[in-house]
Amino acid sequence: MPEEYPTVPLLASRLVAPPPPEPVVLRPRLLRRLDTGTCGPVTLLRAPAGWGKTTLLAAWVRATEPASAWLSVEVGDTAERLWSYLAVALDAADLPADRSVERLAAALAARDQPVVLVLDDLHRVTDPAALAGLEFLLRHAGQRLRLVVAARTDPALPLHRWRLRGELTEIDADELAFTTDEVADLLTAHAVAVPPASVPTLRERTGGWPAGLCFAALAARSAADPAAVVTGFGGEQPDVAGYLRDEILTELPAADVDLLRQLAVAGTVCGDLAAALVGSAGGDGPLADLARSTGFLRPDGLRPGWYRCQPLLADLLRADLARLPDRQLPMLHSRAAGWYAGQGRPAEALRHALAAGDWDHATELVLVDWPELVPYDPEPAGPPPTVPPADRFDRDPELALALAVDRARAADRAAADHLRAALAAARDLPAPRRDRLRWLAAALDVALARLTGDPAGVRAAAARLRTLTGAPAGPADDPRSGAGDRADGHLVAGTADALADLAEGDLTGAGAAFDRLAAGARQAGRPRTELLCRSRAALAAAWHGRLREAERDARETLGGPATPTDRSHAYLALAVVALYRDQPGAAEADLALADGPGYDPTTAAVAAYCRAQLGSDPGTVRPTLARARNLLAGRPRARAVTDRLLAAEVDHCAARGDPGAARELLAAVDESTVGPELAVARARIELYAGDPAAAGRALPRWDAPDADRWPRPVRLDAALLDALLARHAGDPRRAGRTVERVLELAEADGHRRVLTRAVPGVRDLLAEHLDSGTAHWTLVADLLRDGGPTGEPARRGGAPERGLDEPLTERELTILRYLQSILSNVEIASELSLSVNTVKTHVRNIYRKLDATRRREAVRRARELHLI
Repeated sequence: MPEEYPTVPLLASRLVAPPPPEPVVLRPRLLRRLDTGTCGPVTLLRAPAGWGKTTLLAAWVRATEPASAWLSVEVGDTAERLWSYLAVALDAADLPADRSVERLAAALAARDQPVVLVLDDLHRVTDPAALAGLEFLLRHAGQRLRLVVAARTDPALPLHRWRLRGELTEIDADELAFTTDEVADLLTAHAVAVPPASVPTLRERTGGWPAGLCFAALAARSAADPAAVVTGFGGEQPDVAGYLRDEILTELPAADVDLLRQLAVAGTVCGDLAAALVGSAGGDGPLADLARSTGFLRPDGLRPGWYRCQPLLADLLRADLARLPDRQLPMLHSRAAGWYAGQGRPAEALRHALAAGDWDHATELVLVDWPELVPYDPEPAGPPPTVPPADRFDRDPELALALAVDRARAADRAAADHLRAALAAARDLPAPRRDRLRWLAAALDVALARLTGDPAGVRAAAARLRTLTGAPAGPADDPRSGAGDRADGHLVAGTADALADLAEGDLTGAGAAFDRLAAGARQAGRPRTELLCRSRAALAAAWHGRLREAERDARETLGGPATPTDRSHAYLALAVVALYRDQPGAAEADLALADGPGYDPTTAAVAAYCRAQLGSDPGTVRPTLARARNLLAGRPRARAVTDRLLAAEVDHCAARGDPGAARELLAAVDESTVGPELAVARARIELYAGDPAAAGRALPRWDAPDADRWPRPVRLDAALLDALLARHAGDPRRAGRTVERVLELAEADGHRRVLTRAVPGVRDLLAEHLDSGTAHWTLVADLLRDGGPTGEPARRGGAPERGLDEPLTERELTILRYLQSILSNVEIASELSLSVNTVKTHVRNIYRKLDATRRREAVRRARELHLI
């Protein structure tokens, strides 16, 4: 009998998943990502300390059948030591005692089914031979090894090659971050009761960092006022500060810590801004290196080269700034103010100018760039700046306005005091200067009304601003005419009115206004106002179903210096786009990024609608939609939005076989006010109930002239129901014409959900249409091949209907794995040192055995059979 495999003691605790900390918060979206990832060879969880990698993997392993192999990697593990543990973890202890990676690969290749191996904390392995052996093992295990790796940084493995082949699933800190709903679940699990409005604030303060959230929950649980702890939680909290110093900062070189500390002066940084702060040459290289080494410096939205520090670490670093030598901190703020002013970003420049005590610069910014300084939404802000000497206010009352703007942005009530001081000091000014200061004060008054959440007050303040500024008289680019200031005043007033329209629920009217205002802001050279308007216009366009327009505006917003609230609206627009395109994974990811404080009731209702449509738990759908409707109660201009929410609730009841509940919901609606959303929902109920005649009577005319103004998803729903009714009535020609029009309308913007989440009968309707000929053959064929529409959600995974009549050979399995990638047959042949004709022969055999006609279909079928 061969010698026992391990020659040194092995710790059993390293071979089992550690028990998860109590209480456990289940995260189904991430568990599904792991399930999907292990259909391929490699899944990588990459994030710094405290992001819950081990906790997530341990929960997943315990919920997975068959059980996965587990190995916790420790510092100092060599190749020999690693193979000793792997042999035991993979149940291969009967191998010869030479601990040969070749023998281990051969043993894996001989298995009947793939085995999943979890390697936790792989970043601790520094032995190149161990990592090279691991790559060898994966390459030669005959596709019988599924590797799941957790690490703080990218391990020295051929990740780029696996990415190219489509063999790598990556889960990073952005995905591991808790969503607002998960934060609420965590607080509930810790028995912490706080007002609902505090939950998104806590997520924003922590950046969704799991360790920080756990510290917050523990602190709140033992506090007399949990809400105060949650809303005021920061990086200076002792447990958080200690964790960040011990686990993050002590691992970095002193020069990197010093650089991070200086960068904390600014909220987000790019290479040129970092160079201005530290007085060095520009370039993105140092920031990219720092982002890779720490993981707490994250790319900021879609702006290439921009990075944002994790909020709690930023708090800690800013606290450290107070210990810098005298004048160094004001100097950093002064450099930042100069850089932002030079980049046309006056809001950031003003904040830093006040922090630096540069009163002249702050006054100049208010006078020149006041329209871009109006704070329509509260934003994260530091402590109040030092108050200037009293004689400065007498000389420059505009400085008091600068302080008012800064405090209004922080939603600080002191803003009103500074505003009154500015108006009092303006009484003795000459008429032209006095009038101009009053314009600026009126613009700030609009912002203060907006921050109180009073739409009527916003409209009144906007009207006063228009009255003060009057109509522009002369060219806007002639400073002597004052026309530029007047035009800016109207731009500010119009933006405030559109925001009030949005808050009152008029998403369509607000969207049209934001479109117009964004164009005006671009023409006037007001980029910050433009991004605000463009982000809201994107949301309105997405809700209306103009998906390409929405995606364009949202990505343009995210590519610019948008505020956190603007980014939230842009990501929510992208979530709606992905929802209607039937891309639930993308929709969930965008919805998580959209989480944050600052939503008006209408925007919050749209976010709730997305969550309900994406929800995996049917029991939460109706309560979520009902709460969303309650947000808009008493807002008559929100009827179109509330009708869509109610229609979704009605559809949910009907689809789940409860037409009585669906009819009960509609019975409370005034028949004289029923719009197309509810009329289509009523028709669908009757169709589910098997009464096509009643459905036809309830269905509105989707081809009427005014139907062009309907939201595109509603019109598509109505047209598809009309086609079904025509087919049921024995009129295939009318059904075919209607289906063709539906496909034309859907394909223009990429709508798919209306076709994949349809009522029963749509699949047969599309199959008949495909046979009779269509200009949209590819779209219909894809819908039918992908398993939808069926009237129910398409079957995902699970056992296939039947197995293979003829199994694939080992070589065919190898080539099948390559078919998942973007490599051509020529490139696959090169990778495997085969001729192109040989590869083509194998591909034809694969298609035949899998009953497929093309690559995508073969890969889907193989995944159903768990071959890849």
